[in-house]
Amino acid sequence: MSNPPSLVRTVVSVNDLAQALGLYVDVLGLSLEHRSDDLATLGTGGGIGVMLHERETPEPGHAVSLTFAVEALDEVVAAWREAGGAIVDEPARQPWGEVMSVVRDHDGHVVCLLQV
Repeated sequence: MSNPPSLVRTVVSVNDLAQALGLYVDVLGLSLEHRSDDLATLGTGGGIGVMLHERETPEPGHAVSLTFAVEALDEVVAAWREAGGAIVDEPARQPWGEVMSVVRDHDGHVVCLLQV
């Protein structure tokens, strides 16, 4: 039996690349690895890349969300709000033990933030 495939990247369609970089790089602290006119590749501490692709975005779904482990969850959530992102659920301890907040980016994508 061969090895299962590896997840190497998540692609997020955004309407405004600069605005999205304001949340994902400036607020979350992902590293900007490459940028072109309509694409930005971001690095994460876990090695799985995030690609922001500026293009017309359909109405976002709710079935898939990005999840990032962050330090100082309350501060990140406050900065997310200040940068124009929406807060769906304020930071709270979940029944499974994690302290988590759920937010949305400017394009309506759901992002879960976990306290490390």
